[in-house]
Amino acid sequence: MAELVNFSPHANPRELARRIRVHTVRMTSRANSSHIGSSFSMAELLAVLYGGRTLRVDPNHPDWPERDRFILSKGHGCAGLYAALAEAGFFPLAELDTFYLNGTRLAGHATTTVPGVELSTGSLGHGLPVGTGMALAAKRAGEPHRVFVLLSDGECDEGSIWEAALFAPQHRLDNLVVIIDYNKIQSLGTVKDVIDLDPFAEKWRSFRWGVREVDGHDVDAIANALHDVPFEANKPSCLIAHTVKGKGVSFMEDKLLWHYRAPLGDDRATAMRELGEEA
Repeated sequence: MAELVNFSPHANPRELARRIRVHTVRMTSRANSSHIGSSFSMAELLAVLYGGRTLRVDPNHPDWPERDRFILSKGHGCAGLYAALAEAGFFPLAELDTFYLNGTRLAGHATTTVPGVELSTGSLGHGLPVGTGMALAAKRAGEPHRVFVLLSDGECDEGSIWEAALFAPQHRLDNLVVIIDYNKIQSLGTVKDVIDLDPFAEKWRSFRWGVREVDGHDVDAIANALHDVPFEANKPSCLIAHTVKGKGVSFMEDKLLWHYRAPLGDDRATAMRELGEEA
C-alpha cells in the first residue's frame, strides 16, 4: 500500500497532460462552466505530480496515513485536478461526466467529497496557510509525509499567503513545497496590471525560502526540480512555474477571455481537434 502511484506505460506525463486537457474540455463544455484556461496552465504540473512519480499516494487507499498531501489552493481549476485524480485511479473516469451537475460530488471548486482531495478550496489565499499547518503538524509528530500546495499567481495578492510564507521558514518546514502557476493572467486582467508581483522569485527568497524557476510546461524540468526538494536544507521550497493560460489550444493561449468562457460549439470542436481527439 505504500507504493507511489504507477500508471500504465502509455500514460507518461506528456500524454497525461494531454488527457487532462481533453477531459477538461469535455467537462467544462458539458457543464457550461468556467476556468478551462486555469486548468490548462497547470496540466503539466498535475501530470508530473500524479504521473511522474512525485507524490507518494495510493489511489486504492486515499487516506493512507503516510501519503503526501496535495492542496490545489486555486480550487477554481478543479476540473484539471479531477481529471488527474480520475486518471490516477482515485475514482472512475466515467464520473467526470457528472462534473458541476446537480447532486454530483464533483463540485465547481475542489471539495473533499472527492477521493484524493485534501482540502475544499476556492476562496483564494487559504491553501498555503492550511498546508503550512499540515506541514508543521507532520514535523512535530515526526511523520514522513510532505505537503505540496499549488497556488495561482493572482492568489499571491492575498496577505494570508505572505503570512504563511513568513511562518514556514521560521519553523524550518522543509517538508512544505509551494508550486506557483505563474501564467500572469488573473480574473480581470494581467497580473502586471492588477498587482505586479515582480521581482517575484526575489520576494520568496527574501522570505527565506529555497526557490527555483522552471518552464511550467516542460515535464522534465518540473520533474527534476520536484525530485530535488527541499531545494535548501531546513527551508520550505518554492517552485515558480512559468506557464501560459489556456496552454495547448491555440486560440485560448494567453487570453483573458478563457478564464471564464466555456468551450461550446465550434470552439469545443476546434479545441478537441487540436488536442488530437474526435470532437
